[in-house]
Amino acid sequence: MYGLVNKAIKDLVVENYGQIKWDAICLEVGHEEADFISMSPYPDKLTYDLVGAASKILNTDANSILEAFGEYWILYTADQGYGDLLDLSGNSFTEFLGNLDILHLRINNMMPELKAPLFSTRNETEDSVELVYKSHRVGLVPMLIGLIRGLGKRFEMVVDIQQLAKDASVDGIVFKISW
Repeated sequence: MYGLVNKAIKDLVVENYGQIKWDAICLEVGHEEADFISMSPYPDKLTYDLVGAASKILNTDANSILEAFGEYWILYTADQGYGDLLDLSGNSFTEFLGNLDILHLRINNMMPELKAPLFSTRNETEDSVELVYKSHRVGLVPMLIGLIRGLGKRFEMVVDIQQLAKDASVDGIVFKISW
């Protein structure tokens, strides 16, 4: 993952728990650098290790950390100079969800080693939509749930996310999002 992700994890921890907790997390994983370079790729293992160490040091379930991070990520990336890119991705919640692959394609031009998940929407109604999520990375569903909640906040909506039973016709995970 890119340094921007690890930097956001750091900022989330420091803002909510303080620098001492972050330092303990870094010590736990053996990360000695003061910060991360946003546009540089880092091994996925480092990100997973940071979340695992944060879970241990903060005495919080890793899924809860990932979900909080996902929600934080939406606001964080806008503040880090990607707000215009987010604005171009849709004028409504459902339009934005439908354009996630296009957003990732644009980001891939800046971050060529990005290995973004794939998304599609289906069964859109007045108050719900289904989101199909495909990723080569395991264990990040809680982060996706947080991202969807954060996106709902960006569009001033309260959303409910429900993972649907496995659909044999879909090679991925399907979520029903209602508002």
